[in-house]
Amino acid sequence: MGSKSDGRAGKPRGREVGCASVTRGTTENISISSTPAGATAEIAGLDIPTTCVTPCVVQAKRNADITVTVNKEGYEPQIIPLTKEIPGSGAAGFAGNVLIGGLVGMGVDAATGAALDHKPNPVIVTLQPVAPQARRPRPPRRAPPPQS
Repeated sequence: MGSKSDGRAGKPRGREVGCASVTRGTTENISISSTPAGATAEIAGLDIPTTCVTPCVVQAKRNADITVTVNKEGYEPQIIPLTKEIPGSGAAGFAGNVLIGGLVGMGVDAATGAALDHKPNPVIVTLQPVAPQARRPRPPRRAPPPQS
């Protein structure tokens, strides 16, 4: 956002914190990994439904409501809803609006979610093997009818 003058012969006061939309952007990368690797991750809540094979990284809007579903044959599927939180750097950018962008900048950040981060990030999943199905005991075989 550049330097501001403090009114003393145009000398800069130092670098100001800008709005989160400018300093952090409106998107973030979300890393997804699994044990074992090679699972399919389906990411819901993006503009375009996205699937990737772990480990992978997807780009998401900071204001998106995201759920990650991780599947692999032979393992129980895992569903991870991501939450949105304001980290320290997002709060600083959001607060910078008061000094620089005013209510308009705060409105932009609120609408775009620029002050938010998704949690957990990275998404790390340990898949559990599917429990083997218990075999039902077979009924005893009937003896063939006597032949006459």
